[in-house]
Amino acid sequence: MPFTYQVAEIVLRNGGIIMTAIQKQSIADLRARGDGYAKIAGILGISVNTIKSYCQRNKLGGIKSATEITSEYEICKNCGQRLVNHPGRKKKKFCCNDCRAAWWASHPESLNRKATYSFSCSCCGADFTAYGNKSRKFCTHACYVIARFGKAVPS
Repeated sequence: MPFTYQVAEIVLRNGGIIMTAIQKQSIADLRARGDGYAKIAGILGISVNTIKSYCQRNKLGGIKSATEITSEYEICKNCGQRLVNHPGRKKKKFCCNDCRAAWWASHPESLNRKATYSFSCSCCGADFTAYGNKSRKFCTHACYVIARFGKAVPS
């Protein structure tokens, strides 16, 4: 016998309480109104995790309220496919990783590279720039080999 009955609630053997139809309806109404899990749990006197689980199982979870479900439509920068952006989340620019990689490969001028450093080569004295490494000393591997071993790199 999986259930034991008490005064006004059905209680599981492991101590959990089955929600009543009124509680379930109240959760749906409060979610539609825009209330979060913690606020609903405080109002109804039920565990936050119980509220969260119920909302996720019944497609009431993940979004704070039904009034925020409206989406903005934008298009993928690479292929033009329609994207769905949800309020409160970072705006999507690409439909997939392949489109993102292809677009950035074809638009290198749009990269915002801030870690570009200018140096003078310790071996040949040539001026050069390097991205992301602020402690470079040589402009090429050949200059490194000459400085390290005292001989030119064999071709």
